[in-house]
Amino acid sequence: MNTPDHCQQKLVWDVPTRLFHWLNAACVLALMAIGLVILNAGALDVSNDGKVALKTLHVWIGYVFALNLMMRIVWAFVGGHYARWRQILPGGAGYLSALRDYLAAFAAGRSEPWLGHNPAGRLAIGVLLILLTMQAVTGLVLAGTDLFYPPLGAWIAQSIAAPGVDPSTLVPYATALYDAEAYARMRELREPVVNLHVWGFYLLLAMSLLHMIAVVVTEIREGGNLVSAMITGRKTLRGQPRDAESDATDREPG
Repeated sequence: MNTPDHCQQKLVWDVPTRLFHWLNAACVLALMAIGLVILNAGALDVSNDGKVALKTLHVWIGYVFALNLMMRIVWAFVGGHYARWRQILPGGAGYLSALRDYLAAFAAGRSEPWLGHNPAGRLAIGVLLILLTMQAVTGLVLAGTDLFYPPLGAWIAQSIAAPGVDPSTLVPYATALYDAEAYARMRELREPVVNLHVWGFYLLLAMSLLHMIAVVVTEIREGGNLVSAMITGRKTLRGQPRDAESDATDREPG
């Protein structure tokens, strides 16, 4: 039997989950940095050529980000125990009770270790996944309206090209090549997507900061080497984790 001071180490995060986490973090940081420059291009006196270069880099990193997110979504169906949807999203039998117990223990300063994500962490991950997906989808739409990049770029170029202009020759800011009315309609339809993308950026920034703070606070109060575990895959916990029983009945594949 484990005592409160007993430490145990267990492989929790599989390799694909760890790769997704760090690649996603790198992409989000890069996209946020470039996005801030794009948002402030006027104040920074960035030329049109400079904006096109920044947007091009932003889009290519965005493709990596979106592909990485798609692979994580697939892995949530076929990956190891702690990579599955039922372990990373809020909900399921007993979730609300577990969330109340966890929050009560946290407020009282008691440690309640979990091998996988704790109930509060699963709630945060649900919000993060919604925001990440929204940024990926809106970003792909804007890639088509700004730079005529896939998956929608060819269709958008065809819809706004001026009569007699080959849509494949359209480039950003070349308004002489555009049909003025069609371009205005496209920009009008694009506006709510831009707003979603920008507000999603601010919400994702806030959630990312909250996530980092929560990781630091949880590691200090409960142990569990959360940061290094996402590198090695192994968690070290004091005491019996709440999710140990389900772990014993649901092994990782292979």
